[in-house]
Amino acid sequence: MATCVSVFILFFFFFSTFYSTIDAIFSEELAQGIAIKRIEKTTHLHFYFHDIVSGKNPSAVKIAGPPNSTAYSFGATAMFDDALTEGPESTSKLVGKAQGMYGIAAQQELSLLMVINFAFTEGAYNGSSISIVGRNPVLNDMREMPVVGGSGVFRSARGYALAHTVRFDMKTGDATVEYNVYVSHY
Repeated sequence: MATCVSVFILFFFFFSTFYSTIDAIFSEELAQGIAIKRIEKTTHLHFYFHDIVSGKNPSAVKIAGPPNSTAYSFGATAMFDDALTEGPESTSKLVGKAQGMYGIAAQQELSLLMVINFAFTEGAYNGSSISIVGRNPVLNDMREMPVVGGSGVFRSARGYALAHTVRFDMKTGDATVEYNVYVSHY
């Protein structure tokens, strides 16, 4: 019995030492490899977001909400696939798409919870994206939302997006929003 216990202790000691050594070496090598290749830079992006809720081919549609609610009622949620352009006119050069969803997240004010992926289709950022999740009190002149990630050129992105409504049509609900995005990435 004593031999069995001794073998078990030896076996346990060998495996715990062996596996802890492998994990430490693997982690150290990976961390060193990443640190050598990373050079952080900050990029400023400026574009316009066109949210079209009216007409035959809207870019934003209501997908959920309380019964008999309006687009501006607490809980109303929309999915969107909006154009991103260089200038404020919808006919300006297309640089990407804003894809995601927003919902009215406040009962006492018009404040949205935004979940956005800015997917770029032009120039050096073609195929890259930036992800934003945050609060957007749309009646404020300037709103700030956090950049929480990205892909492609913007892998490991962090930063912030400043949104400013340029045009809002009370009759149709269509809006043009200017975005200045400051993103740090590798």
